[in-house]
Formats: sequence, structure tokens, C-alpha cells
Amino acid sequence: MFVPEGRVTNERLSLLMDTTDEWIRQRTGIAERRLARRGQSSSVLGAEAARRALADAGLEPGDVDLLVFATMTPDHYFPGNGGLLAHALGISGTHAIDLRMQCAGFLSGLHVADAFIRSGSARRVLLVGAECHASLFSWTDEDWAVLFGESDGPIRPEALAWGTQHRDRAVIFGDGAGAFVLEAHAADDGRGFEAFLMRTDGRHWDKLYVPGGGSASFPYFSPAMFADNLTVPVVEGRQVYRLATTAMPEIVREILSQRGLTPSDLTLLLMHQANLRINEAVQKSLGLSDAQVFHNIQKYGNTTAATLPLVFHEAREAGRIRPGDLVGFTALGAGVHWGAALLRA
Repeated sequence: MFVPEGRVTNERLSLLMDTTDEWIRQRTGIAERRLARRGQSSSVLGAEAARRALADAGLEPGDVDLLVFATMTPDHYFPGNGGLLAHALGISGTHAIDLRMQCAGFLSGLHVADAFIRSGSARRVLLVGAECHASLFSWTDEDWAVLFGESDGPIRPEALAWGTQHRDRAVIFGDGAGAFVLEAHAADDGRGFEAFLMRTDGRHWDKLYVPGGGSASFPYFSPAMFADNLTVPVVEGRQVYRLATTAMPEIVREILSQRGLTPSDLTLLLMHQANLRINEAVQKSLGLSDAQVFHNIQKYGNTTAATLPLVFHEAREAGRIRPGDLVGFTALGAGVHWGAALLRA
């Protein structure tokens, strides 16, 4: 995993919007997040996570057959980040796939990587999930200096007004990247991914979306979009909460049931880190103990396609994932896409 060094606490955010540390913690469970600086795009963050994953696996970039990059904040409208990652790693001639599944992007990427490996089309896959949400904010360099604790102002009235208008989203998002190296495993020891289950319901596409930008707009982009803040994601919080707290536990039960298992058989369930209150509701619905869940949204916020690899890495580093453990993954993201996976560690 890799996160930028720009640490932004709730107290610093409260200088640029009408909010408080207590308000943010009560609604999201977030205490701080990391935000990228200008020049730290999602492909830059992702490339660093990829290098760390390859080093952890004892591999070189050229050992990879396929790249999969999941993000909702690509460096450019097109091309996607897959080719940029290949270039950053010095890889030529391999194939790269870009996924736009938002918060379900990394889980979908695991499914894609698993399918390529099982089909024999790829022997080793590098999967990256990375986000640079800071690029969505319209603050100036002086405003960012306040956020990063490098200045105490003065605070521009325009910056405070913009932050207050978007505080429900600005307090949630953080930046970061995570990467997995996945490869074929021949040993008959029962380890590896056991199952995937993915779903999409397009009826709810407008509960999480960006109104401006795209072929529905004619033209793709216009000055009015930026003037009206239409390039900032719309998040219908109550509807998303209802969808997530219903769909995620249901699909976890379903994937376990398909294998003759129950939630009590899970060693650990790793959930997309969108909101701690959502994850607490999912935990309660499934009847999981505190020992069966792991969270790090408190430190990083919602890093969208990067949350699952970040939480997996830190759970592993904390000794919460050991050989033979049954680890579940679940996520729900814009689209609406959601799913679950089971890993025998």
C-alpha cells in the first residue's frame, strides 16, 4: 500500500467548512485522511503501491503478464491508467485493463484477475486500486496549505463557502493506493480464492454519480459544469446507507451458503471502507464479533478503489490474517455494483 504524506485532520477541515471533529466522527467514524498534493495523480500513487507489492512478492515488473487498474479518478478522461502504469514500471508488450467500478473496483479487479488466471490467459496479474480525490476539490494552493497545517490563513470566504456546500463529501474522501500480485497456485493445499459473487443494479445509478462530463452532456465539458460544481460527485447518503447495509450482508450470506458455510466460519470480513457506521451495521446484521472485522477508515477515509487492498495489508501486518484463515471481502459502489469474495489465506 501507499498513501501520500499530506495528513488532514478533522480539525484542519473545520477551518475550510462549517463542521467539527465530533460531527465527522459521529457520522463517518473518520478522524483523519491523506490527501495528495498537485502532481500526485492516481497513476503516480498506484505505481508506488505496485512497486511495493512486486518487492513484497520478490518479483520484477517484467514478471507480470497482465495489469489491471481500478480507479474512478484516472489521470486523464482517456486513456485509462493501465498504460500509464505499464510505462511507469518500464513494462512494454503486456496487456492492461482499466476498470471503472468505483468503490467496487478492486473487488471486481480480483474477480477479473482470478478469471484470467484460471483460464490460463495469464499466469501472474498485478492489480492496482488507486484514487486521487483531492483533484475534485477547487481549493487554491493557499487553501491547501491550511488543510495540511502549513498555514492558519486567512481563510477565503469563497473557500469556506465551497467547503461547507460540499462538506458531506469532502469529509469522507481520502487518497491512496493498494496493489496485489496474484498468480497461479499449483499446490493442493486449499489456499487461494474460493469464490466470487458480483451483482449490478443500474436502477440506482443516480444515487452515486457525477452529473457533469460525458456524452450525455453535449459537450462533454463546459464552463457551466464547473461554475455549478457538476464535476463533483453526488452522494445520496441515506439511500447509499440503505443499499449498502442491505446488499452487502445479503451477498456475504449468499456466497457463504453456496459453500455450505455461515458467517461464523469467517475468520475475518474485510469491507469497503466507505463509512464506519455502514460497516458496523453490516457487522451487526451478520452477527460477527469484533474479532471478525477490521477497519482503518479512521486513518484514511474512503479511498474508493484503494480501500480493500489498504485494509487487507494492514490486517495482515497486524497478524489478523494467517495461513488457513477464511477471509471474506465485500464492497458496494456506484453503478450500483456490489459483491463478495472468499479467500483461503
